[in-house]
Amino acid sequence: MEELSDRRYPIDPTAATLSVRNRDGSIRIYGAGGDVREVRVETVKKAYTPERLKAISTQVAAERNSISIDTIYPKDPGSEFADRSGTVDYVIVVPQNIRIAKLELSHGEVLLEEIRSAEAHAKLGIGRFFVHNCFGNLDIGVMTGNLALVYEWWEQQDFTIRSKVEDGNAFAFLPAEAEFHLSARAVTGKISNDFEEIEQRRAESTNQIDMLIGGAERPKIEIEARDGNIRIAEHNP
Repeated sequence: MEELSDRRYPIDPTAATLSVRNRDGSIRIYGAGGDVREVRVETVKKAYTPERLKAISTQVAAERNSISIDTIYPKDPGSEFADRSGTVDYVIVVPQNIRIAKLELSHGEVLLEEIRSAEAHAKLGIGRFFVHNCFGNLDIGVMTGNLALVYEWWEQQDFTIRSKVEDGNAFAFLPAEAEFHLSARAVTGKISNDFEEIEQRRAESTNQIDMLIGGAERPKIEIEARDGNIRIAEHNP
């Protein structure tokens, strides 16, 4: 069973902050260009029974300068055979430069697309994290799962992406002409990097890189995998 909702909240795009918390499901945030002065929140709740579906709720506190979205799940029943089903999927459309004060998801999938925020913080417990064409300051943490940074085009902007995966792999897919400062560390794994010279690629594998791609110190992309591998791939748009 599922329940859908679609709501819009007016905000001040130059000063607003966004906070989102969810346990199971997904959080997908899309940055909208132009003179956008609202946050659109589409929600899909799913559960096996009407009772369980009704027991899961979303709470939104919205003001001109802030919007907070929280997901409330009922306490897990003690019985081994009790209904524990339930997920909530969020699709949130925001001004591209909105500040993301907190994004937290325990299990599932996170997507950030075309975000140009001066500050964005996001944490995922278990699952997959995707960053798509984001040219803003991002602070990303993944406990268990995989991280993908994907850029179909490149803009020479001043931003920093800091990302850390505790248990899992990290992948970055960038245009061949991209110029940036790359800092990558795989504590127990290996790093493969298409932006190195061919001779270096054939050399012994490495677990740490700090290099200026195209001689540029900015923007900066930092990737750390505590227990996993890192792959930096280039492509021609």
